[in-house]
Amino acid sequence: MANLTITNILEKMTGKDKDYRYMATSDLLNELNKEGFKLDAELEGKLSSTVLQQLDDAAGDVSGLAVKCLAPLAKKVREQQVLEMTNRLCDKLLNGKEQHRDIASIALKTIVSEVPSSSIARNVLVSISPKLIKGITAPGMSTEIKCECLDILCDVLHKYGNLMDTDHESLLTSLLPQLSSNQASVRKKTVSCIASLSSSLSDDLLAKATVEVVRLLSNKSLKSEMIRTNIQMIGALSRAVGYRFGPHLGDTVPLLINYCTSASENDEELREYSLQALESFLLRCPRDIYSYCDEILHLTLEYLSYDPNFTDNMDEDIDEEILEEDEDEYVHSRSGSLLRLIRFFLLIKSLVKFCCSESANEYTDDEDVSWKVRRAAAKCLAALVVTRPEMLSKLYEQACPKLIDRFKEREENVKMDVFSTFTELLRQTGNVTKGQTDLNESSPRWLLKQEVPKIVRSLNKQLREKSVKTKVGAFSVLKELVVVLPDCLADHIGSLIPGIEKALCEKSSTSNLKIEALIFTRLVLASHSPPVFHPHIKAITSPVILAVGERYYKVTADALRVCGELVRVLRPKIEGSTFDFKPYVLPIYNAIMVRLTNQDQDQEVKESAITCMGLVVSTFGDHLHAELPACLPVLVDRMGNEITRLTAVKAFAVIAASPLHLDLSCVIEQVISELTAFLRKANRALRQATLGTLNTLIVAYGDKIGSAAYEVIVMELSTLISDSDLHMTALALELCCTLMADRRSSANVGLTVRSKVLPQALTLVRSSLLQGQALLALQNFFAALVYSANTSFDTLLDSLLSTAKPSPQSGGVTKQALFSIGQCVAVLCLAAGDRKCSSTAKQHLALLCLGEIGRRKDLSPHAHIENIVIESFQSPFEEIKSAASYALGNIAVGNLPKYLPFILDKIDNQQKKQYLLLHSLKEVIVRQSVDNAEFQDSSVDKILNLLFNHCESDEEGVRNVVAECLGKIALIEPGKLVPALKDRISNPAAFTRATVVIAVKYSIVERPEKIDEILSREISSFLVLIKDKDRHVRRAAVLALSTAAHNKPNLIKGLLLELLPLLYDQTIIKKELIRTVDLGPFKHTVDDGLELRKAAFECVDTLLDTCLDQVNPSSFIVPYLQSGLDDHYDVKMPCHLILSKLADKCPSAVLAVLDSLVDPLQKTINFRPKQDAVKQEVDRNEDMIRSALRAIAALNRISGGDYSHKLKNLMVEIEKTSLWDKYCCIRNE
Repeated sequence: MANLTITNILEKMTGKDKDYRYMATSDLLNELNKEGFKLDAELEGKLSSTVLQQLDDAAGDVSGLAVKCLAPLAKKVREQQVLEMTNRLCDKLLNGKEQHRDIASIALKTIVSEVPSSSIARNVLVSISPKLIKGITAPGMSTEIKCECLDILCDVLHKYGNLMDTDHESLLTSLLPQLSSNQASVRKKTVSCIASLSSSLSDDLLAKATVEVVRLLSNKSLKSEMIRTNIQMIGALSRAVGYRFGPHLGDTVPLLINYCTSASENDEELREYSLQALESFLLRCPRDIYSYCDEILHLTLEYLSYDPNFTDNMDEDIDEEILEEDEDEYVHSRSGSLLRLIRFFLLIKSLVKFCCSESANEYTDDEDVSWKVRRAAAKCLAALVVTRPEMLSKLYEQACPKLIDRFKEREENVKMDVFSTFTELLRQTGNVTKGQTDLNESSPRWLLKQEVPKIVRSLNKQLREKSVKTKVGAFSVLKELVVVLPDCLADHIGSLIPGIEKALCEKSSTSNLKIEALIFTRLVLASHSPPVFHPHIKAITSPVILAVGERYYKVTADALRVCGELVRVLRPKIEGSTFDFKPYVLPIYNAIMVRLTNQDQDQEVKESAITCMGLVVSTFGDHLHAELPACLPVLVDRMGNEITRLTAVKAFAVIAASPLHLDLSCVIEQVISELTAFLRKANRALRQATLGTLNTLIVAYGDKIGSAAYEVIVMELSTLISDSDLHMTALALELCCTLMADRRSSANVGLTVRSKVLPQALTLVRSSLLQGQALLALQNFFAALVYSANTSFDTLLDSLLSTAKPSPQSGGVTKQALFSIGQCVAVLCLAAGDRKCSSTAKQHLALLCLGEIGRRKDLSPHAHIENIVIESFQSPFEEIKSAASYALGNIAVGNLPKYLPFILDKIDNQQKKQYLLLHSLKEVIVRQSVDNAEFQDSSVDKILNLLFNHCESDEEGVRNVVAECLGKIALIEPGKLVPALKDRISNPAAFTRATVVIAVKYSIVERPEKIDEILSREISSFLVLIKDKDRHVRRAAVLALSTAAHNKPNLIKGLLLELLPLLYDQTIIKKELIRTVDLGPFKHTVDDGLELRKAAFECVDTLLDTCLDQVNPSSFIVPYLQSGLDDHYDVKMPCHLILSKLADKCPSAVLAVLDSLVDPLQKTINFRPKQDAVKQEVDRNEDMIRSALRAIAALNRISGGDYSHKLKNLMVEIEKTSLWDKYCCIRNE
């Protein structure tokens, strides 16, 4: 049936009427796009011939449809037919009429791009490549034919270059001479063609191409246009092959720098192309370009201000500075006559200079293309900033002043690139110095702070310009500056206000400019102290209120957000505020109220208005008594709207928390009713916000809420308590405690809690997932239950203890659950008082309970309790012994003078119980360090002697406990401990050295401690043990470095230059650490260096987060990360994380070596476990594949990653397998 239809269509396609031909061709296209379309062999040939014939149709719309038919046709016909079509199109392109050449070229490109399989593609390429080469190289061929052939060949090579490996040399030999063609269009297309070919060339052929281009460039007698072409070729090669071009930089960079500096004055294009090539080198070959970075920096700074056709004398700069100084001096003066006189003389001087320059030189701006050089220099400098974070300090010293000076650039497009480069410099500073507090004189942050006055002064000039684009760029720079240095503009607010006013109030201002100005204003208000703005409030408030009334919703929403920050600035403190904010209250309120009551507006505006009104009411409510009855019902109404209810709930939380304690009696009942209903909603964010708001309302307005409402709330809370959402559970339990703590709540509330919430709480306490805030909230809940009316302590205690019993449904209780139950029992007993503390339970739970009670209360009145606990050390069960150790340590915390000597004596005298007793000592020390308590000097000496004696223990568990004890004592007595630890790093016993380094690791905690100052001077002595001969010591030093990088990066900033090579060396597989164990029937290979390599890579991962400016990614990725990606499972996982992080933070460094990273990733995702593998091995392999796919997804997000043929081929392979669905899920996470 299909064949009959096609026959009819073919008859109409050959008709004389062009409308019939058009309709028939359209019908054919529809038929070809049907999935079940099939043809017999005879009809295939006829159809193909007819479609090719239609390409020459005199009617352009018919030939256009015929081209569209070729795409599906190439997929439906046999290989032989595809080859015949491509051959006929090649003949038509080379030998056909001139008017048919364009359509033949388009048709050939279409078929090549739609070839259905690589085998057909290979045969097509074998067929058409010689013809295309002939069209390019044959003498007598017209320029148009050459260009068309080059264009097609470029597409072919880009898509199928790797399939033509046998023809690469002949293709290269044919193409390279075309770089010397007299026709510019041929040279241009040849550059693109060779670039497409180069990405699939072998290293030898790539070297051949580069050597030939460099040879041509070295020829000083070459015409300037030929030189420009070869420089473009160099840049295109580096962009196409990435890091593989690195070995050739030694030949090319000096040439390019020389051409750039020695080019004639009018040869701006030569300079532009040279700078573009250098930019490409910086982005694609960051490792190999390192030695030339200083020269390139000098070059870019020189040409950043390259403007030979425009005079910019020094005296003009001096005049401007004088004018600025005079403005500052006379701005508050009664008489500004001198200022006006200076301005007049400067104006006359400028006019005279302008007239002279116009008469002397009639050179027009249209002929001036020097801006291209300045633009290329700005982009090259931006590439240097992005790829060399380690040069930030030098960039601030040399490049920053120059960039600030170039804000006055006269060509707007170049000015935008200067702004963009400076923004990159700021952004890189923020990324590299994130979390740093050191502001020494070599720090990038300190250097940036010194430049702030110049930056502001220069940007203020730009904000006075007429160009909207310029002002938007200036605000973008200011925004990034405030993000990086939040408090840097305190002294410059007054000078920036006119620019903000002008941007918001002028009629010529666009929405984009207003949005940028408002975002900047909000950031400044949020990041500076309120008193800074008080002298300028009137100037800020008026334009912002005006912007609230704007028609464009994004401007309005941003203006409302600024209003929210203004409210905080106007009245930073409810009590004791000296600034008179009253004149601004009603104007702000009225502007927001208009937006709040208007229903016909964007959701973003509605939400911003609600949030802002909540802030206004909570801050100025005592001055809005007349307005509140009108405002509050509107907010309640917004709670009834599904779109705005979440925002409204949060707004009421802000109002309820206000210290003004406003009168909400007109809406309180309705608000409580709405909030109670929200607890039943599926929206998790809404339920969380509702719980917080209810808690705040009950604390502040409990006397206005009825007891019946409390009971309904408790009923709803019972459904929210489970281990499936611990955060929600914690909020629900906190609200329960608030309800029970309210003296106004009736006995019915307590009964409802016991009947509805208590069963859920008892189920929760058995969960092994219970921890953190949820566990603390549960403890408070049990304590509150004891205090509430009609609640029996004994009943509660029995209920809690019964949860520790195994149940037939859920089986035994986990170790974590027993800890949770023990803590709850302890809190319950202490809440009930001493008389209620006697109880019995299972041994494990009883020990945990004793520990929790002893930590909070001195148990010394109970005679021999320590001996009773220590008897449990004899138990055959490990969990009982662990609980006894925990209990003894915590009991000692309650009375150190009595129990600490007991523990120390037992450690010395009872070798078999030593490990458990050390754990007890650890509990004591950890609790003391957390509570910032101190030991007696005699106790410290005894503890240290005992611990140092056990540093060389053969048991790793003992050594780890000793190290933790030493580290935590160091927090208490740093002056005594750090020197003692340092003395032992040269101890001949490796275990001792490892133990003291691990002790240092435990002493580095996130919070500030008095040890930090001492450790900053001594830490290098410990970390340098990364090069120790013993692997245990090396691993200990790596772990200490990792902890320091995570918790206190400032301690190690100055040491990384020395430590990083040592750390990288630990990531290498060392054969001397691999041994074979003979187990009789078979042999087993043991890698003793595995844990060390894993720790080293994890340390690098941490350093990338906190010390990125010190890590040179290019030197780490190859060979260290590349090796890790092909290592053991335990090493691959952190390497995948590192690769993902580098792809995000240092994309250019990854892009430079992308091809070399694909192979190990491909090997990982293709690995399959043996058929007899256990489930654990299968699951581990699945986890590893997902991890590798996550890294591949990160690589695909890099801009420019599509140049890598290996990555493209890998993605094609993944698409064909079952991994594609997994990849899509991971990519969308």
